Amino acid sequence: MSPSNALQLDTSTATQWRPLCSRHDLVANSGVVAWLDGEQVALFHLPQADGERVFALDNRDPKSGANVIGRGIVGQLKGDLVIASPLYKQHFRLEDGSCLEYPEQRLRTWPVRVNGDAVEVAIDTL
Repeated sequence: MSPSNALQLDTSTATQWRPLCSRHDLVANSGVVAWLDGEQVALFHLPQADGERVFALDNRDPKSGANVIGRGIVGQLKGDLVIASPLYKQHFRLEDGSCLEYPEQRLRTWPVRVNGDAVEVAIDTL
């Protein structure tokens, strides 16, 4: 292989998958909260006909500062899967944590997967 077409690895970040809970801890179409390195992570399990999906978002509501996102209502708004904050009712996209009503508000998100019986999130290690 010539140097011009050699695969270049990006070593600026490395991802490690960390288990948060068991698949059996998830509640269909609802949220549960797990502890990750001093932060609360809200996990939302959506078992749909086209496949199971799990989302991981920050549990802290950016407007109130309360850890309540995991108790929000899952729904669909303007074609997006969302979670409605139980306090001020603003809607956050499950895909990227952006707020539909207040663009300056955002929830942190993590890549998440179900690996056997474990629910895992990706953590950047570098």
